[in-house]
Amino acid sequence: MAYNIATLPVSITFIATGIGQLFYAVKLKKQFPKEHNVKNSIFAFFLWITAALSYPFFYSTDNDNIRWFQGMSNFFICIFTPFMIFLILYYQYAKVTKNDPQIKEKRNIDRFVNEFDKKMADIKDMETYDFKTDLHRKALHLFPAGLIVALYIFAVYVWEGMWQQNLVWGISGRDYGVFLILTAGYSGILVFAALDFVRLSYIFKKTNIYHLLPNNVLDLLCKAMKRRELFEFIKPASLVLAMVPAFFFPFGVFVSAALIATMGDGAASIIGKKYGKKHFPKKSPKTVIGYVSGFVACFLITLICLMLFEFSVLDFVEIFIISLFGAMIFLLIDLLSLDVDDNMLNPIFCGFVMGFFYYLFI
Repeated sequence: MAYNIATLPVSITFIATGIGQLFYAVKLKKQFPKEHNVKNSIFAFFLWITAALSYPFFYSTDNDNIRWFQGMSNFFICIFTPFMIFLILYYQYAKVTKNDPQIKEKRNIDRFVNEFDKKMADIKDMETYDFKTDLHRKALHLFPAGLIVALYIFAVYVWEGMWQQNLVWGISGRDYGVFLILTAGYSGILVFAALDFVRLSYIFKKTNIYHLLPNNVLDLLCKAMKRRELFEFIKPASLVLAMVPAFFFPFGVFVSAALIATMGDGAASIIGKKYGKKHFPKKSPKTVIGYVSGFVACFLITLICLMLFEFSVLDFVEIFIISLFGAMIFLLIDLLSLDVDDNMLNPIFCGFVMGFFYYLFI
């Protein structure tokens, strides 16, 4: 595959969005130097560019049928999704703002941070609160990964089987799965990016549109956010962007990397907060049982995924070795506690290491 009129709109849209977020990051760093992690933002910018440049190369072939599906993706990603976001914001402006002219004064970041700090001060059991917050966070992270996996399984193992042939509407089940995943995944990423552009628009004192963010959306995000993340881009977008490179590998490796980044990280964080007593390092919030839980969860996730999807290619010993190395890379990233968010690092590095051993064995 190569760049053509059917793939160019999505690539251009993602490059433009990445540049927009980088511009926001510079402004956020200037206004909130202690709160905003600019390293995360720079890393995420390169993920936006990677997703843009990679988009045309996921399909296995190039023909009129493929281009028709790519045209459908263009419609949903570049036209339908932005239009729906515009309608929601226009409704907020035309109905909500006009009915309550003072909402712009009521809905501002300073008041929101003060209310957030007050709520934190009123919480007596911080461990329980942190546990609930992490539970919301991991559930939000798991949704896009679970949807991507479900769409691919539906296309390759259900829909193609129903047709009893290798082609679905003129394309293979795999390419149909690619179409579904790219359309849903890339559209979802743009939705999260749009939420960030609206939510973080408070950096523009006179022209911000922060108050146009629907209350239910803001409440949902806040349940899954920590204080420093009020000044950061939300995690689900960067998490899905980080899964893009692993999509080049066989499906078993891809789904393993996606679930390691969500379920593995979730197990380490949630079990560590719930049952962890011994911290390592001592001043770190991470616990020994959290590390162990994450390692075991990642190993089992990869083992099961590879047994389900790649057992015709790999034997059990090879699957065991790949699972072990995937879990070890996750543990290493967790132990290093780097400045860049492990939500982005885990799917990339775990995916590449597992992919390397996969091709080494076959």
